Amino acid sequence: MLDITKETQSLAAFRRNSGKFMKQLKQDKCPILLTVEGKVEAVLQDAATYQRLVDIAARAEAREGIRQGMDDLARGQHRPAREALEDFRSKHGIPR
Repeated sequence: MLDITKETQSLAAFRRNSGKFMKQLKQDKCPILLTVEGKVEAVLQDAATYQRLVDIAARAEAREGIRQGMDDLARGQHRPAREALEDFRSKHGIPR
């Protein structure tokens, strides 16, 4: 869990000691909140952890899309694929 009291640093401190911060990121895998004039403005994290978050978000979006589709089916808000594809072809001028 992120402890913002420990992991908050000024952008100026990061600029002065970027090597130290990068080493800390690689070791701890814990994000660092960067502040400007006392307000958190950016989050610094290692690439592997960021990629993991992106992957988790992509899976969550896919699940949500499937859930919405299943809800549409349950409410009868659907139509045959052939009909939808034919409408798409007509709309975009795609020949058969």
